[in-house]
Amino acid sequence: MKHDIVLAPSVLSADLAQLGDQVAMIEAGGADWVHVDVMDGHFVPNLTFGAGVVDAVKRSTSLPVDVHLMVERPEFYISPFADAGADVFTLHPETTAHVQRQLEQVRACGMRAGLALNPGTPLAYAEAVAADLDLLLIMSVNPGFAAQGYVPASTEKIRKARHLLDVHAGRARLQVDGGITRATIREAYEAGADTFVAGSAIFGASDPKAEIGELRNHCFPVV
Repeated sequence: MKHDIVLAPSVLSADLAQLGDQVAMIEAGGADWVHVDVMDGHFVPNLTFGAGVVDAVKRSTSLPVDVHLMVERPEFYISPFADAGADVFTLHPETTAHVQRQLEQVRACGMRAGLALNPGTPLAYAEAVAADLDLLLIMSVNPGFAAQGYVPASTEKIRKARHLLDVHAGRARLQVDGGITRATIREAYEAGADTFVAGSAIFGASDPKAEIGELRNHCFPVV
């Protein structure tokens, strides 16, 4: 079951000196969620945001805040990010010994529970906990940095993930993050994705507000 399209601009590519204004801009442009990439410099080779940024984003918008944890031991961050106002909390299965327990704890804290799979992470990791998922994130780049190109093999993985969710977790959203642009979003959408993270494609556009609508329109064929 494919849901309505959700566009979640990633503030990793925003001008952080004007974070509140940047979040207000994408909300005015029709964004559905705000995506916050949290990196610890260990699981991925970069260091980004903590719960304080999530709190600042939450106070700047009425949109759901979608937090993607690219960190080791994400169980240490479930309560702090819930307290900061996160609505969606997505973790990687390689980062914790007890994935199902952490997904259960995410829900207990009032957030939607997501699992993220890197390009080299088998889909089987999600199958084992599909009943506990509100969101499955297929990484279409190797995580750590913005403005990377879409990995072509991601499309087939999205297609298989769509089937997995339809069989085991029909309510869960299927999100794609990495290299999402006007040139790639339709391919991912037609493969079964319904939720899209875009950073540089939006914040690097000449008109970021208009770009949100352009990405949404590019999901559908021109008639």
